[in-house]
Amino acid sequence: MIIATPEPTIDYQFVAGNLALDFANTADWHEAEQPVELLTSYSDLLRWGQQAGALDSDTADGLRQLAEAFPELAVDVYERAIVLREVVFRIFRLIARGEPARADDLALLNREVARAFSHRQIVADPDGMGWRWHWTDQDAALDGPLWVVAESAATLLTGGEPSRIRQCAGDPCGWLFYDTSRNRRRRWCSMEVCGNRAKARRYYQRRRDISGN
Repeated sequence: MIIATPEPTIDYQFVAGNLALDFANTADWHEAEQPVELLTSYSDLLRWGQQAGALDSDTADGLRQLAEAFPELAVDVYERAIVLREVVFRIFRLIARGEPARADDLALLNREVARAFSHRQIVADPDGMGWRWHWTDQDAALDGPLWVVAESAATLLTGGEPSRIRQCAGDPCGWLFYDTSRNRRRRWCSMEVCGNRAKARRYYQRRRDISGN
């Protein structure tokens, strides 16, 4: 069971180097027996999307109003978001461990990818000399925030380097990240958090060994 955090608002951390992995990290201490839930409502999902740069303020405001008009649908999308988050976490945790993803998890991810790409179109730039992908009606679809997560996960699976997908060595942190370091030896989700915590543990253990206590 994931315990909901009591804070009404959260400044989310983005340390993974990949949007889908950052979404997987919206449960704190993910490998603990009782992880801490950082997404407790549809409003949190929108807040995360804004902080991640996946939603602009106008789109988020529009979706917030839509959620107020259709609260039951917003709850359904929130529940889908948690399912997707856990699917992404399980898939990439196994990859980080050098193991294949489960077929049922890939099926669930593919379902969200199919939903997302049904809203994907190629549009011309204003000058007509270039083209780009564009989300259609993202500001009118409550599940719009899930589209970018599904796309990011699919892109990482098909175009990323599996050996760069890692899980934080801090136990029971569990956060995932994409290691872009030159020597590929990054161990921590954040040196300032888990890295320093591990250094402190080693320091106090050495002090205890020296003192014999």
